[in-house]
Amino acid sequence: MIGVRVRQLAPYLLLLPGLGYLLLFYAYPAVQMFLVSLWTGNITEGYQMTWNWGIYAEGFRTYWPFLVRSAEYGGLATILAFALGYPLAYTIAFKGGRYKNVLLFLVIAPFFTSFLLRTLSWKIILADNGLVLGPLKGAGLVSDDFRLLATPIAVVAGITYNFLPFMTLPLYVALEKVDVRLLEAAKDLYAGPWRPGGTIVGGLLGVIIVGMISLIMEINPIAPAVIGGVVGAVIGTYLISEAFVRVTFPLSLPGVFAGSLLTFIPAVGDFINAELLGNPQSQMIGNVIQARFLKITDYPMASALSFILMAAILIGVLVYAKVLGTEELTGGRT
Repeated sequence: MIGVRVRQLAPYLLLLPGLGYLLLFYAYPAVQMFLVSLWTGNITEGYQMTWNWGIYAEGFRTYWPFLVRSAEYGGLATILAFALGYPLAYTIAFKGGRYKNVLLFLVIAPFFTSFLLRTLSWKIILADNGLVLGPLKGAGLVSDDFRLLATPIAVVAGITYNFLPFMTLPLYVALEKVDVRLLEAAKDLYAGPWRPGGTIVGGLLGVIIVGMISLIMEINPIAPAVIGGVVGAVIGTYLISEAFVRVTFPLSLPGVFAGSLLTFIPAVGDFINAELLGNPQSQMIGNVIQARFLKITDYPMASALSFILMAAILIGVLVYAKVLGTEELTGGRT
């Protein structure tokens, strides 16, 4: 009888260390930060608990452009990471063979270097006469005053690079589980290459990526989005088969969901890439929070902005999960 009870309680007992860790290092600090957001005062005269709920409305009203910009940068970085990570994960899963472990190691190899050092390296790559622009300017393909560093594109590129493994690894895990016999059966049923599905997928991806880049660069997105859609449609026609659209991609949706969350959530709150690769006009909400905490020492507003960001991300994740149908993806109840 005792053995039966122990077996019944075992899963809950195994959860206790993790729950204790979350309570001690996440829940308790989060509650304390929430209380700090309701203070009034300053660091020289001290703070008092005044239950200042209006600080949330003030923070949103003052800093909403930074929230929108963070969502734009994080969203575009997530889409770019998906566009780069999916082919990479697909190649490793289906074409890697005995080199899978080596290729996976290469994916995570950047993590052996400091996040700060990886970001600083992009300043060298994107410098006005660096590895990218130096040869182009020398060949006369771009003007001498053209630059990538200290622009929104540099910020998005840095975020995409730093969080690309977070997208690639979940995608690989999901694709590794796909039974290749299903793909062979789909091809036998005429779901081969050069079908409309690949054209549509490639076109949509091209429109979204180029359109978002145009918006971030503050140029009219219509013409670039059309060009991106045409190029994407052509690429999709020859590289994306109907079997991929109907079989492979639906079966990999759990990886898409996990990878997009693991990429988007930290990308929205990032401030290092915007600080080192951007300019004052490309600052994100993370830069505002960091400045409020460490430079201005306005702890209530910094705490309030942190909770506004947390609430915005939580709402977005819930909507995304509802649209994607995560209950079915994760094997939960429908």
